[in-house]
Amino acid sequence: MRWSLFAVAPALVAGPALAPQFAYATTYLTVEQAQQAIFPGAKLQRMIVVLGEGQKKAIEERSGLRVRVAELEVWKAADGSLFLVDEVLGKHELITYAVGISAAGVLRQVEILDYREKQGGEIRSPEWRAQFVGKTAAAPLKLDQDIRNISGATLSCRHVADGIKRLLATADVLLK
Repeated sequence: MRWSLFAVAPALVAGPALAPQFAYATTYLTVEQAQQAIFPGAKLQRMIVVLGEGQKKAIEERSGLRVRVAELEVWKAADGSLFLVDEVLGKHELITYAVGISAAGVLRQVEILDYREKQGGEIRSPEWRAQFVGKTAAAPLKLDQDIRNISGATLSCRHVADGIKRLLATADVLLK
């Protein structure tokens, strides 16, 4: 009986260290809260937009990125500005973010809605997100070129920047 107790004790001590890693999920904003942060006081009209093959091809050519979803939920402001929500893969988990793009195709603001990775949540910092403000579909949006990387969050930075590039190209196609 004493031997079995000693055999179990190391497993109890090592158990938590060997436990699987769980995803960390933080919801910062709802869609409605992000809309108010980007377009304070504005009434946005929700639309479902189904991209045609020509539109998908144009977006892919302008962004250099594949269009994964042809059906988009888009909100439009009275002045023609657009609000879009998207998800990209960080390192292992999805990152949900929203952008506001003016009727002229200029990025107004980026908000991180849900961040599910264990590390790299610094992409939510106002300083990092602010570097996208004023960008258009013509901007490179490349890490270490016009977008600063965050050490420990390279994949999250790259994928969010790519997603924003794709959304700017999408807005460019939809607004023209």
